[in-house]
Amino acid sequence: MALNRLKNIGNNIRTIRKQQHLSQIDLAVMVGIDRAYLSEIENGRTNPTINLLYAIADALELSLEQLLSENNPKT
Repeated sequence: MALNRLKNIGNNIRTIRKQQHLSQIDLAVMVGIDRAYLSEIENGRTNPTINLLYAIADALELSLEQLLSENNPKT
């Protein structure tokens, strides 16, 4: 169950990032992490901290609730 949630969060991040025409490098720089780590998050392979999730949500101009949504966050 938790793995599905991580994949869902990662999919939300990837979807919105692409909608905003941002590369992984762009978003990674905006939130101060390595591009490879962002890739791990987007693929649901790692469990990001709540602070990092807030930073990603802020960078993507989403609420944390939208980022964690099990539905499409902003399509």
